[in-house]
Amino acid sequence: MIRKEMNSDRKAAIIVGVLYIIGTVAGVLSVIVSWGILDAPDYLNIVALNASRAQLTALLILVMGLSLAMIPAMMFPILKRKNEALAVGYVIFRGALETFSYIASAICWLLLVVVARQYVDSGAVITSQSGSLGILLVKAIDPTISALLSIVFSLGALMLYYLMYQARLIPRWISGWGIIAAVVYLAGGLIAMLGSTLDILYLQMLPQEMVMAIWLIVKGFDPSAIASLSAKTDTNEVK
Repeated sequence: MIRKEMNSDRKAAIIVGVLYIIGTVAGVLSVIVSWGILDAPDYLNIVALNASRAQLTALLILVMGLSLAMIPAMMFPILKRKNEALAVGYVIFRGALETFSYIASAICWLLLVVVARQYVDSGAVITSQSGSLGILLVKAIDPTISALLSIVFSLGALMLYYLMYQARLIPRWISGWGIIAAVVYLAGGLIAMLGSTLDILYLQMLPQEMVMAIWLIVKGFDPSAIASLSAKTDTNEVK
């Protein structure tokens, strides 16, 4: 039974590592593809002229969101053996809330394309209405909203890395690095909420997640840690 669980957890580790890489690459590409589109005062004209870039941005955000949403689902059966309450919290913060925000962001980009085309093609009255709607959609992906999502993300990350650190599922220097990166990420979100921006604080998580992803693909979870968690689960079931 334990051997079967370990084989299943090894597959889960590989899947989680791959999903991290897919989600991160898609997220980075979404920033590159959308770079500069919303910066100019006449952003609706620019969106209309670059509709394919905006649509590709939406697709990449969706791929990122769905990939990252699968990670809590894969990790929950493992993490709940250590602390079910925190594992549920991780699923809520990094699964439900974060996924909803990514889907909402993708929808805003797609709607922005529709509004931009209407803005370019329509008359003065409708153009004014389109401009107002365009502002509303841009505000939906405003840095302040992003800052709030960063806080949600970092809290979920703290739950994940605390559980992994306690359970020793991966080397503690990786999970400890994750805890520090999550705290720094949280600080970036709080600073952004106050009106300032320090994007460098958001970048600390990127190398850590990539190192962890590669470790999970190559090495997987620590077998002794998995065996310990499985034994603990079996003992609780007997009780």
